Amino acid sequence: MKKVTLFTRVRCHLCDDAHAALERVRARLPFELAVVDLDRDADPEKRALYDWEVPVVELEGRKIMKYRVDERRLERLLAGGD
Repeated sequence: MKKVTLFTRVRCHLCDDAHAALERVRARLPFELAVVDLDRDADPEKRALYDWEVPVVELEGRKIMKYRVDERRLERLLAGGD
């Protein structure tokens, strides 16, 4: 099963929207989802890398999206395309 990681922050409405979009995709096409609070749980490297870009979505450790989740593109990536 593929792993998707959402880097988020507290009180971030774009992060909430991204999480909801990921859950909609996950209902159609299962994947493991990890939600990482950038300020509390992320390692310093990720914090420095994504500080101004939240939310950020990684697939198998590779950044694939920031700010918004393109559900159709995520489905293609999960299926092995794109």
